[in-house]
Amino acid sequence: MLSRVADHIYWMNRYIERAENYARFMDVNFNLSLDLQPDEAAQWRPLVVTTGDWPLYQSLHKTVSKSKVIHFLGFDERNPNSVHNCIVYARENARSIRPEITKEVWEQINYLYYFVKEGTSKKKWENKDPRNYFLEIKKGCQMLYGILNSTISRSEGWHFGRIGQLIERADKTSRVLDVKYHILLPESVKVGSPFDLIQWSALLKSVSAYDMYRRKYGKLTAQGICEFLIFDKHFPRSILSCLTDVDRSLRSNSNKDSIYRSTAEKQLGLLRSQLEYSDINEVFETGVHEFLDNIQVRLNEVSESIFQNYFSVADHYKSENPLFSNNNKQVQ
Repeated sequence: MLSRVADHIYWMNRYIERAENYARFMDVNFNLSLDLQPDEAAQWRPLVVTTGDWPLYQSLHKTVSKSKVIHFLGFDERNPNSVHNCIVYARENARSIRPEITKEVWEQINYLYYFVKEGTSKKKWENKDPRNYFLEIKKGCQMLYGILNSTISRSEGWHFGRIGQLIERADKTSRVLDVKYHILLPESVKVGSPFDLIQWSALLKSVSAYDMYRRKYGKLTAQGICEFLIFDKHFPRSILSCLTDVDRSLRSNSNKDSIYRSTAEKQLGLLRSQLEYSDINEVFETGVHEFLDNIQVRLNEVSESIFQNYFSVADHYKSENPLFSNNNKQVQ
């Protein structure tokens, strides 16, 4: 497969995953805001921090409000990571590899593209309740995943797309968990309070983990939730599960079962080993924020190595994938 084609498939999937995550975050956060005291800054600032775009938001807005955050993360064309721009970039990547994808995939991406364009033109962020808009984005992205998995052959292209999707998913799981633990509830006196439990429930729902967590653990605890979202081998949005599947796809494309063929495979293997041979007690002893921050840095290193090993063959890369330079931001 041409590096150019692999590059576009990788980023098409990564942008779709990012758009779907942002849509689910805003949907859940809106629901959460209805049950809490009307402090918009406290409720909506962590959402921007989760995405890593807080410095950009500060440069564009002097205050934090629900409508401003929804516009910034969902519709703002000045934010390269907004849902609107992610869908636009995904479509541009899909258009560049139109012969490599199926008609059904192209039609679904086109549907999402025109849906977000219409939402922006009609200023959907001004709606009193924009949840239906973000629910439609989430459902549209999930439908696209299903179409990709049911119509694309399990060849190199499918694996590169899967790699992009899962690296993005692992990154967002680590960020939303990091923000909840490190920023959202800084007062230790509130730990274990009803307010704390509401926030942990919202976090699980934001990554569609609430039902599976309750089925396995029952009681909501910070330690149990962190363990589930970091180390669970069977939940598809946990960090370890995502990295395990990325490793399988990298090895499938290198046609090697036991020998690391690239820097990306080696770095990913080391990160997986760290997670597989750690436990939640060690994480809490060393610090959850420090542990998650290290994961985010190393995920960025894996992403950079994938680019260097597989895609770094043409100058067009940065111009056609403007989010690449923004992908290495870390939550401070």
